[in-house]
Amino acid sequence: MPHDRIRVGYLSSDFHQHATSLLMIEMLEAHDQGDFALHAYSSGADDGLGMRQRLRARFDAFTDIGAMDDMQAARAIHADGIDILVDLKGFTAGTRTELLTYRPAPVQVSYLGYPGTIGGEFCDYLISDPFITPANACGDYSESMACLPDSYQPHGRRALPAPRPSRAAVGLPDEGIVFCCFNQAFKFTPEVFSIWCALLDGTPGSVLWLLADDRAEGNLRREAMQRGIRPDRLVFAPDCPQAEHLARLALADLVLDTLPYNAHTTASDALWAGVPVLTCAGDTFASRVAGSLLRAAGLPELVTHSLADYAELAQALANDPARLAQLSRRLQDQRMSAPLFDVRRYTLDLETLYRGMWRRHTDGLAPVALGTAEARRALPARD
Repeated sequence: MPHDRIRVGYLSSDFHQHATSLLMIEMLEAHDQGDFALHAYSSGADDGLGMRQRLRARFDAFTDIGAMDDMQAARAIHADGIDILVDLKGFTAGTRTELLTYRPAPVQVSYLGYPGTIGGEFCDYLISDPFITPANACGDYSESMACLPDSYQPHGRRALPAPRPSRAAVGLPDEGIVFCCFNQAFKFTPEVFSIWCALLDGTPGSVLWLLADDRAEGNLRREAMQRGIRPDRLVFAPDCPQAEHLARLALADLVLDTLPYNAHTTASDALWAGVPVLTCAGDTFASRVAGSLLRAAGLPELVTHSLADYAELAQALANDPARLAQLSRRLQDQRMSAPLFDVRRYTLDLETLYRGMWRRHTDGLAPVALGTAEARRALPARD
């Protein structure tokens, strides 16, 4: 039965203080309430940190499906008359993606939580962007691409970073370049870690700032020693609340990305904090995310396409602190205008894709690759 608004259901176990919710919250709050009714289907617990309450205030309906099996949850979604069901998990911890196999909604979309194809035939679209999935890669996905014009990843701009702490307060030396990678240690590969160690060796007084991990710290220090680097040049940062994390991030001079799995939220957080990110783009979704973010932040020159070029540019930047400082100033100067952080522009583009998907369905047409231009052409002319 037709509705006066398009009903969009978001499916996740991460409707709490989680990277997915932190990225999405301002986009959800910016959704056009006149044209879209937003429903949440949550299979995760409330961590009591306030994000669940903020999300509940934005959704038109919030349904806890944690105690339901997949069939029961699918029936609940179908009973709500959801038009577009958006899965935010894919094949990650806490997923309920399997319930999409029951096709509880006429249009089903994979978005944000899983960097790749779901496979099968139960997601019609995958939301991406032209850098992450160039035209010649679209055939590698079971879904039709729905491409946003700038970056697939949303990022708000209300939470401005707090004043940065002192270096001493976070265990960093007073002098020297701070290279940083706050990706999980399981993303590190021997080849990339060797590049980092060579960079430390070629940059006297520098340190590598990493995320604390009791299971990895000893191994990483040993690997650094085997590459001729003193273990105390690796500095480990403990976990802390998001506001404190964004504040301390600004102490880094250059974020070094990983390959074949890039920084995702950690990259956009660093860019928001005004810290340049150096990446190497590969051939897969997961290996092209940081490149997408850098382009949308206005720093495409920091996207390399081979590890040799990545290592060369890293050393060139380390040898030119003035250039690094200029890149940081550019980020800060354009923070409120860069597409990556323009949440209203992002939301309008996402809504255009949703409208295009829904119009194709109501016209009896199969899913096809959509960009915002194609999605607009699918809509009737306005008087």
